[in-house]
Amino acid sequence: MEILLTTIGILTIVTLTIIVGTGGKPMRAVSGFKETFKAINANRGALVITALTLVVLLVFLYAFYFFPHRNMAPEQPIPFSHQLHSGVKAIDCYYCHPYVERSLHPGLPPVEKCLHCHNCIIANHPQILKEHEYYNTKTPTPWRKVFHVSEHVVFNHKRHIKKEIACESCHGQIREADRLRTHRFKMGFCIECHREKKAPLDCWIACHS
Repeated sequence: MEILLTTIGILTIVTLTIIVGTGGKPMRAVSGFKETFKAINANRGALVITALTLVVLLVFLYAFYFFPHRNMAPEQPIPFSHQLHSGVKAIDCYYCHPYVERSLHPGLPPVEKCLHCHNCIIANHPQILKEHEYYNTKTPTPWRKVFHVSEHVVFNHKRHIKKEIACESCHGQIREADRLRTHRFKMGFCIECHREKKAPLDCWIACHS
């Protein structure tokens, strides 16, 4: 019934618009449509080329500006490359995330940890100078969160590391990424992993305690 009433309402509005727009002579709209159709038919070649050009342009803009950044995490205050540090330089994850074996949270690298290497390595790079500014003003590097877990879920990093769950199991191949992609963990992902590894599935023991 609601769909029928909506349809009648739309048709009424369209009809009134045509009547008002044609000064009470709706047949003008028909003749005007015929003239428009003739003009379109006479220039169909140019219109097809224009339409194809527009489509190609839109596809290019989407591919160049949007597609590569789909699900990309927010830009960090310092453009840290996991591919360079964890992949090429083979720096252990635990070096920058020192609490992962003994805490609920993995910990984020403090300014001092970065400068431990970069006091000597590319020390005058603009981004490293920015780290010095953080250090001199005693300001923690404002790293932005990439991986998200619902507030009512408790994920214990220490418990999983002790069970020899590799970081890549949840975080993916970050050694191959310059800029990480944001990810929001869902309940199904955790349940599937727990079932596969025969881990507890009790709500309160597993995740909600």
